[in-house]
Amino acid sequence: MKKILIVDDAMFIRSSLKLMLENNGFEVIGEAGNGYEAIDKYKVLKPDIVTMDITMPEMDGIESLRQIKEYDKNANVVMITALGQESFVKEAIMLGAKGFIVKPFKEETVVKALSKF
Repeated sequence: MKKILIVDDAMFIRSSLKLMLENNGFEVIGEAGNGYEAIDKYKVLKPDIVTMDITMPEMDGIESLRQIKEYDKNANVVMITALGQESFVKEAIMLGAKGFIVKPFKEETVVKALSKF
């Protein structure tokens, strides 16, 4: 069972993702509301996959991705992006993001994106 860390500043997005993932055999081992929390929780929880929102307060998903990849070059981070954030997508891929999920997302899209790992 794959262990997931969900990172998003919106509680309803985290809850929705958690429900989708748990219904499809993933284990959600932690949640974070910003990039700083994401880095701390990544180091402690050592998840198999991180879902990372791009736009968050305090530290965004791009900077958090950068720091997680510096800490663990093999980290599996999948970015969650809203329509219109294409410029960030390119940067995130260059930094080592393993994939993207576009909001609003469907359960089957999320499961398919995360089942590759």
